[in-house]
Amino acid sequence: MAPPRILIIAGSDSGGGAGIQADIKTVAMLGGHAMTAITAITAQNTLGVQAVHPIPTETVLAQIESVVADIGVDAVKIGMIGSAATAHALADRLAVLPQVPIVFDPVMVATSGSVLADDATIAAFRRLMTLATLVTPNLPELAALGGDAAVRAGGAALLAKGGHGDGDMVEDRLVTDAGTRLFTNPRIVTRHTHGTGCTLASGIATGLGAGLALEAATGRAIAFVRAALANAPGLGGGAGPMGHALGVAPFDALTH
Repeated sequence: MAPPRILIIAGSDSGGGAGIQADIKTVAMLGGHAMTAITAITAQNTLGVQAVHPIPTETVLAQIESVVADIGVDAVKIGMIGSAATAHALADRLAVLPQVPIVFDPVMVATSGSVLADDATIAAFRRLMTLATLVTPNLPELAALGGDAAVRAGGAALLAKGGHGDGDMVEDRLVTDAGTRLFTNPRIVTRHTHGTGCTLASGIATGLGAGLALEAATGRAIAFVRAALANAPGLGGGAGPMGHALGVAPFDALTH
C-alpha cells in the first residue's frame, strides 16, 4: 500500500528542531511520504532565530506545482509563511486543490520567542483559515487570531493547543461541528520543546492523509509528540529539539 503523500508548506530550521526538518521526520515516522514547499530559510538554533530569508512567492508556488503535477497530494500541512504575498498566493492555489485535507498551523512566534510573522502576514492567515480542515494555534496565537469564533468562522475545526497554559496537566481542545473533545495529559517538564507545534500539525496531516478521522489523527499525533518530548536528546543550550526517532536508530532496530 502506498504511503500517504503529505505536502508540507513551511520554513526551514537550520537547527533541525522545528519547521520543515521536524515535519519531514514526523511524516516519515508516522508512515507518510513528505514533500516540501519551503517558504523561508532561517538561521536558527535552540537559542533563537538569527536571520530569515523569505523565498520568492513564485518559487514557493513552483515547488507546489512540481509535486502536485507528478506525485499527487493526500494532505497538506501549512506552517511558517514567509510573507503576506505568499499567504495570499497559497490561498489562491489551495482553493483549487480538490478535496484534500489541510492542516494550518498559524506560526507567529518561535519557541525561543522570535517573531516569525509580521502583521500583514497574520492578517492574510484569515484566508487560509477559510480553506483549512483544521487550524492548530497555541493559546497566544488563538488570542491573536480573535478566539474560537474567529478561527471557526470559515468552517475549519480548531485544535487549541494547551502547552502554554498553567498547571500540571496539558489540555488540548478539539472543536468541531460535532462538539468539543478534550485531550488531557500530564505535562512533560522539559526545556526541549522546540518544534512541538510543527510536529503535531504534521502528525495530524499524516493521519488525515492516511484516511483517519480527525479525532483519531489528532490523538495519534498528540501521543507521538509526547513520546518525542520524552525522548529529547538534550541538544543545545536553549529550547532544544525533541527526539523524533524516539531514542532508537530505526534501521538498526529492524536489522537486529
